[in-house]
Amino acid sequence: MDYILVDDNDVRENLLPMSYTRPVSEIRIGALTLREKWERLLPGNYSYRTCDYLAELYPCTSDECASVTIASNIIASRQLADAIEALQPGDVLQDSAGNFIATRGCGNKAKTYDGEVKRVEKLTDIFMMNGHELTSDFAMLTAGRKTMPPSSTVTIVGDPSQLFIEEGASVECCFINVKNGPVYIGADAEVMEGSALRGPIAVCEHSIVNMGSKIYGDTTIGPWSKVGGELNNVVIHSYSNKAHDGFLGNAVIGSWCNLGAGCVASNLKNDYTEIKLWNYPTHRFMRTGLQFCGLIMGDHSKAGINTMFNTATVVGVGVNIHGTGFPRNFVASFSEGGTAGFSDVSMTKFFDVAKRVMARRGIELTDAYRRLFYAIRDAAENYK
Repeated sequence: MDYILVDDNDVRENLLPMSYTRPVSEIRIGALTLREKWERLLPGNYSYRTCDYLAELYPCTSDECASVTIASNIIASRQLADAIEALQPGDVLQDSAGNFIATRGCGNKAKTYDGEVKRVEKLTDIFMMNGHELTSDFAMLTAGRKTMPPSSTVTIVGDPSQLFIEEGASVECCFINVKNGPVYIGADAEVMEGSALRGPIAVCEHSIVNMGSKIYGDTTIGPWSKVGGELNNVVIHSYSNKAHDGFLGNAVIGSWCNLGAGCVASNLKNDYTEIKLWNYPTHRFMRTGLQFCGLIMGDHSKAGINTMFNTATVVGVGVNIHGTGFPRNFVASFSEGGTAGFSDVSMTKFFDVAKRVMARRGIELTDAYRRLFYAIRDAAENYK
């Protein structure tokens, strides 16, 4: 079966800056992206229907009338996957409120799904839902499989079956507490000595936890990323580094980001009041209903050593922050500076840096990527 994950434009805009550079289904929540969850529950050929400028890198390769189309911001579950698999040609599956879930082929025969439907609709959902999804993904990734035996130097607190170590991973001389949730260590990942991990946590493939790190629950360290210091309820996508001391909590970090040594980000206001977060489509700070919210950082953004972020700071794509003091709570894409102000980053300079950073991981900055970032720059002008 062919499956198409379709973006709703309103949802996609509310998830900026994370959705600038990826379809909604490529957002990571738990150990897996939204797409990867569907692929495990409904194996098949997957493609995307997303905004025009993303379509070159994320094309739709299937005929919609011969495919199953699924709303890309829905978190997959076994029950929902079974309901979608049972659809007949022309069926349109909706939730109890009439919201679209999925359709098989082209038609309008409405069917209602009465079970729970979890949707990612705003930025804070990414870290708020992460703990549940880590536990759910752990069960899906480890069902019927055997873990690599942990080293005798590792201290496990709780049920050892809640720790899973993939082949090729290195985990030595650290403390892992699984009483509050499982800990998943991906293939060829490394957890260095002196680190303390308190589940639920996913350390994805090829990622590194540096010596003496303190990682609290509901945290995802995406593939090929490196972390250190103190993390609490953080989602890091892939190829990003927060390798040194400093605190990060209730945060979402994109791909190809770097937080310098001593970088810290507040996740709680001094007066304990409700947090407001920048919302791209409304061009203003919106109430979140939350007391805790930290840094939201889009792809290819950087922060120099000892950078301090105020509570609930949103940083766009291709940003370079440096200098002392707190930058403002919203930093537009393709800009650089700090408390003294920001200026535009030329695309030539951005591409020079991105090319060097990606080459370190053996990935080429292709012409298709360049066209993508030119389109993001143009789109970002609407949200400054």
